[in-house]
Amino acid sequence: MAKGFKRRQFLLGGAIALWLYSCEGQERSANQKPRVVSTSTILTDLATTIAGGAVQVIGILKPGADPHTYEPVPADTAAMEKADLILYNGYNLEPGLIRLMKAAGSNVRQIAIGEVIPPLQLEKEGQKVPDPHVWGDVQNVAKMAAAVRDGLIQLVPNDQEKMTQNADRLIAEMNRLDAWIKQQMQTIPAQNRRLVTTHDAFQYYGKAYGLTIAGTLIGISTEEQPSAQTVQRLVQSIKSARVPAIFAETTINPALIQTVAQESGVKLAPQQLYSDSIGAPGSAGETYIKMMAANTTAIVEALGGKVTPFAAKS
Repeated sequence: MAKGFKRRQFLLGGAIALWLYSCEGQERSANQKPRVVSTSTILTDLATTIAGGAVQVIGILKPGADPHTYEPVPADTAAMEKADLILYNGYNLEPGLIRLMKAAGSNVRQIAIGEVIPPLQLEKEGQKVPDPHVWGDVQNVAKMAAAVRDGLIQLVPNDQEKMTQNADRLIAEMNRLDAWIKQQMQTIPAQNRRLVTTHDAFQYYGKAYGLTIAGTLIGISTEEQPSAQTVQRLVQSIKSARVPAIFAETTINPALIQTVAQESGVKLAPQQLYSDSIGAPGSAGETYIKMMAANTTAIVEALGGKVTPFAAKS
């Protein structure tokens, strides 16, 4: 009798396991496309454009979310466990998600797309650390797009031709954008080519396009909390630099930078900059290319230049 009971237990357990396997199989058969998980909105945009529907792109961070401070939720764990490929920025841009990804112990391929770019080094807590905001230079993102393309082709080799063509079109558009930004910067009076923002996310942009970063309220991570002394130092820096405007950012509460603007007697630019995230669908920054064009327009106009609108190709 005991043997019969154990046999029935074994058969029941096997039936449950088979049912679970069948459910997973049905889930996969309903959507045969490989799953690509991306940690940042910029990577989601690149992967979606290049894949052209060949894979299912699952973006963890949504437009407007701050990757520096984002705390993963259980759905993020599930997404990573089911992924066939994970694309992340790297250089500790998204620390919570990187910890989750490493802790999951998954054998899925993980590519630090931002780390194909040699980083600028910035100081944080007395130490030199890589600046993760590599997308500020459009030429960097052209290289990142190539890395995304290569990762996707390895995953779905049968779609190589289509994805190569999509990447080529995207990179050509980035080359046009890069040239356009440089032209717009030349319209800013030389003495005004100084940028003050909420956090230190525009070093690559400044270096690529001829702007001096005259000051920031906080460093490279939005986790930092500026002291009263830091605010006063920035106020004095702004007065010394004589910039015509300073900038808030879409992913950070603007209250403190508004205070800085008031105390320094300088205008807060009417358009916030997209720093760590693209904009929501329908916004001026809903793709990486639109985000960079919107930022450049806002900066040039606020600093005294004159913008010729970027004519994006459809």
